[in-house]
Amino acid sequence: MKQGIHPKYFDNCQVTCTCGNTFTTGSTIEKIEVDVCSQCHPFFTGQQKFVDIKGRIDKFNEKLAKGKVYAAAKKTKKSN
Repeated sequence: MKQGIHPKYFDNCQVTCTCGNTFTTGSTIEKIEVDVCSQCHPFFTGQQKFVDIKGRIDKFNEKLAKGKVYAAAKKTKKSN
């Protein structure tokens, strides 16, 4: 390895999850904060968490409906 070009490596990097779980690993960053870990991720826990975010299909259908309303309003303006 070339000297002086690699970042400093921390053997005791502390990883903290929003669920409160902490563990130690090696990294080039001294402290890491994550949103999801193996203690709270649905794949590992087997529990499904519902998120209050609309799905991609719902968003698309909303945009499609707005587009139809806009097109109808534009068409009635032209005819008047």
